[in-house]
Amino acid sequence: MEHHRAPRKRTRAAALSAAAVLLAAVGCSSGAKDEGGLTSGTADAAELATQKLNWKACAAPTAAEGTGSAPSPLPGGAQWKCATMKVPLDYANPKAGTLDLALIRTEATDKAHRIGSLVFNFGGPGGSGVSTLPAAASDYEGLRGRYDLVSFDPRGVGASAPVQCENDSQLDKYFAQDATPDDAAKEEAYIEGLKSFATACQDNSGKVLPHVGTTEAARDMDLLRQVLGDRKLYYMGISYGTELGGVYAHLFPKNVGRAVFDAVVDPTNDVEQSAIGQAKGFQLALDNFAQDCVNRGDKCLLRGANVREVEDVIVKLLAQLNTKPIPAGNSGRRLTQTQATNGIAQALYSKEYWQLLEQGVDEAEGGQGALLLALSDAMNGRGKDGTYSNIQAANAAINCADFKERYSLDQTKAKLPEFRRASPVFGDFMAWGLMGCTQWPVAGQWTTPDVSAPGAAPIVVVGNTGDPATPYVGAKNMVDKLGPGVGVELTYKGQGHGAYNSGNKCVQGAVNAYLLEGKVPSAGAVCQ
Repeated sequence: MEHHRAPRKRTRAAALSAAAVLLAAVGCSSGAKDEGGLTSGTADAAELATQKLNWKACAAPTAAEGTGSAPSPLPGGAQWKCATMKVPLDYANPKAGTLDLALIRTEATDKAHRIGSLVFNFGGPGGSGVSTLPAAASDYEGLRGRYDLVSFDPRGVGASAPVQCENDSQLDKYFAQDATPDDAAKEEAYIEGLKSFATACQDNSGKVLPHVGTTEAARDMDLLRQVLGDRKLYYMGISYGTELGGVYAHLFPKNVGRAVFDAVVDPTNDVEQSAIGQAKGFQLALDNFAQDCVNRGDKCLLRGANVREVEDVIVKLLAQLNTKPIPAGNSGRRLTQTQATNGIAQALYSKEYWQLLEQGVDEAEGGQGALLLALSDAMNGRGKDGTYSNIQAANAAINCADFKERYSLDQTKAKLPEFRRASPVFGDFMAWGLMGCTQWPVAGQWTTPDVSAPGAAPIVVVGNTGDPATPYVGAKNMVDKLGPGVGVELTYKGQGHGAYNSGNKCVQGAVNAYLLEGKVPSAGAVCQ
């Protein structure tokens, strides 16, 4: 979710967090340490490439990673091991010191046929790989024989010098405030909220904010490749992880081993194009949800003889919440229009959550907002105990370090009609999200990332026709931008964010054949 508004390059991490919440309702070190894993001294990248990692039993996730318990053993009893790796805070200035990246891995079970390490980034930006990989590991069990499965918290994320902004009570107010203001007073309050958030980020994480962009994360991945002892990077990038992978391939084309991009962020889109693409993508997913409701007739809790009538129920509910938030269980909190829209978007990330969306809207119509608020909390990284992970702080910091655009109030308001045409439910929400970086204290690097990678090994690019967060056209555009002979497109005709984790045997078979045997799918292959 870009800033706390537009659900932009969304992460699988929050989807897994949502499932857990809703279905139930360190290495060598030297120098003086600052807060947040920063270390003073000199950081020479060549020297850091020779560091030895101290793998040991994983502790429970930190608050910034989302809390919870230490990861459980894998089938067969294999244990997860964790370590920290030192990387330069500023690759252009070795004297700026280092920061510690949190890592997690489990080793390949078939040592005789081990290929190397398969590094995962699950998206966001801002998702903790250290907490997500164990939660998602069953999806990748077929790859564990020949690969060490490895993930990490990118810089600024989780346990890797995490960006910290507002405290938990401030974030409760921030995420509840009106993110689609419709008068001058609300506009002023919205802008002030963005400013207060950005100021808190600067006050609490000013040293790291200029150094959390995707280019730095890509350089960290190449350092990780070297420290792990791999000649090439074997990689699985999901959602934002595809953008990170594309930037890596551009910077280090000769170091790309076998790589898969799934749920592809469109590298040709600027901030505005991405936001309107997502508005259309979430609207398509909502249309598909509503059609499923119509098809089930009386078995669906929501009224409506056709798609429009079902969606009108949601539109009217959101309009009512704009003026009158409703109770959300016994917490004392109330469900606002912004949180309801956020919760609806969260539920559209996977077809598995459609039942929760149906139930949540039905309950909210009856005056009870607990389920939609729980969905919104999952999107925002809020635990049941009221503590927040740093997923949204990191998301804002990385997006704003990457993208140059800074939208004024007048520019944003001028975009509203186009966004409303794209989606009557999500249009306003996505349009106002354009201002997410307007108050940010650090300038952005690019309008669109360069992912051209001439000379790189083939990269399998998987697009899902029903993906709400990363619309299908992004896969083709990624293939085109990677360049001839690099990107190989595989289409999945399905629903939800991502294809491999949908459980589709065709997609998993094609991806596994490439990662395990080097068998490149035929160009234009389709799974359904």
